Amino acid sequence: MNQESTAQFVFPKWTNTVRPAVGALLIAAPIYLILLIWYGASPQALAVGYAPVQPVQYSHALHAGTLGLDCRYCHTTVEQAAFAALPPTQTCMNCHVTILPNSPRLAPVRESYQTGLPLQWVKVHDLPQYVYFNHAAHLNAGVSCVSCHGRVDREEVVAQTAPLSMGWCLECHRQPEPYLRPKELVTNLGWVPSEDPLKLGARLRKENNINPQTDCSTCHR
Repeated sequence: MNQESTAQFVFPKWTNTVRPAVGALLIAAPIYLILLIWYGASPQALAVGYAPVQPVQYSHALHAGTLGLDCRYCHTTVEQAAFAALPPTQTCMNCHVTILPNSPRLAPVRESYQTGLPLQWVKVHDLPQYVYFNHAAHLNAGVSCVSCHGRVDREEVVAQTAPLSMGWCLECHRQPEPYLRPKELVTNLGWVPSEDPLKLGARLRKENNINPQTDCSTCHR
């Protein structure tokens, strides 16, 4: 047997300096991937900023902002039902039968009105099917539209501004005081309290006996 066949392979000395870095990389890489996937698949990453194209270029900034239309004019059931109803085409035509009746932008509205087929609005704030949310319960407790939907009266295209995640909801349920206001002001999107919001919220919570639940069955029924 010759000497070459029995010789052992020896790593170069410079590999000793690389070994700690390789070991750290092998440990850190799986952790990084787990965190990346966890955050990338979370509602905060996937939903915030979602602004789908709608069948009509409807401007909330114009209607709710400049013209001052109350949210309830279009979303008629928001104070009585869990779901905030989308307006039928007739609601649009209450005004647009005389205002901009020939506008190209309103062609889908006129077609819907003539055919009786509803406009296919794309839902922006779309909770999972396993989550129960009641609009009426929140508005009647003094939680404004702004708390979940943001200042839609400033938006040309409505976008999701809050994560709507379980943790985000629980944060409010555990300390609702910052989000409470007089019930008659829930649709006044530009309202600013004249006193400390926490003190006002604490008083309203006591007066209206507001005690949000945090058990699973509150939202998962």
